[in-house]
Amino acid sequence: MSSADKRVIWVILDGVGVGALPDASEYDDEGANTLGNLADALGGLSLPNMEALGLGNLTNVVGVAPYSVTRGAYGKMSEVSPGKDSTTGHWELAGIILDRPFPVYPEGFPAEVVERFEELIGVKVLGNKPASGTVIIEELGEEHLKTGRPILYTSADSVFQLAANKEVIPLDELYHMCEVARKMLRGEHMVSRVIARPFIGSPGSFERIGAERLDLSLPPPRPSVLDMCSKAGLPVKGVGKVGDLYAGRGFESSPHTSGNQETMSMILQEISRGGEGILMANLVDFDMLYGHRRDCPGFARGLKEFDDFLPELGRAMKRGDICMVVSDHGCDPTYGGSDHTREYALLLVFGKRVAPGIDLGIRESFADCGKSIADFLEIEAPDLDGTSFAEEVLLPA
Repeated sequence: MSSADKRVIWVILDGVGVGALPDASEYDDEGANTLGNLADALGGLSLPNMEALGLGNLTNVVGVAPYSVTRGAYGKMSEVSPGKDSTTGHWELAGIILDRPFPVYPEGFPAEVVERFEELIGVKVLGNKPASGTVIIEELGEEHLKTGRPILYTSADSVFQLAANKEVIPLDELYHMCEVARKMLRGEHMVSRVIARPFIGSPGSFERIGAERLDLSLPPPRPSVLDMCSKAGLPVKGVGKVGDLYAGRGFESSPHTSGNQETMSMILQEISRGGEGILMANLVDFDMLYGHRRDCPGFARGLKEFDDFLPELGRAMKRGDICMVVSDHGCDPTYGGSDHTREYALLLVFGKRVAPGIDLGIRESFADCGKSIADFLEIEAPDLDGTSFAEEVLLPA
């Protein structure tokens, strides 16, 4: 099989953690377990296709049994980088371990940051505190409609988020404000992401527009496996917010989607076209719609939708395709607050090139993913962090 026949389909289940990391207490997340606690809260989950891939072997999930001979390889991954945000998790997945966390603002942004931003955009802001996006829009949306002032908020992540009703602040203007913030936030205030959060509606019926969200991320500090794949002449295509999380670096394209259903549909469309390289997609609803909102029934529905999608995905995959299903952090919907949780990431690997029943154990870092992808695609990547598991899972050619 030539390298041109090889492709990695990389699916990130955003926020689907599989148990607290040993250092979770340092993040006030001791006892977090997104999948395990969710199953306990609902009296069990039914996910037969992920069960066959080894999901029940990763943590105790009521209703999801361990398998002795799984359809592919399975394991879970420790996060080495400090933090529990999407940018940190995605960068480590792609082979870049960070040695320092991004700044966070549990009390809101300091006055000098807010005042400078207001000076640059020519208008005062509302809010400036950590909050769930849906909650702060309901809290301040009416005042926003009356005053025309954008809503500034953050979270436990390193994010500067700006929300505005499209009828009050047009989308282009909101994006411009976020670009101003991205250029302004440097040095000690260099947050990982500035996020535009457009919404529509009136008090009591506000609705965020996920497909028009814009993430302005910092570029990774050095080349990731995505850059290396692109440099080797292999295409890197994204679906959903993944392109934003790497500031577009390495991607040929990464169209935004309205949620998991559209993302899964676009994955199938891309696979049907054939090709090589990397197809990377993020299923954001687990995090954005269900985890942060602590919506256990919604989270379970989302998992069932993905589980139902897996057979269709398997049928669409070509002979040289390998699929890796992973996560980037936890977002336990049974946990207090509305923030991410510091957890192991799941790792499920399957395809015609992957041996069945392979237990990959507990990987030392998320970066093992990026290192393994380089080996799957036969790309030289000596500068990537992580330890490859490619030899452990690949069938003889």
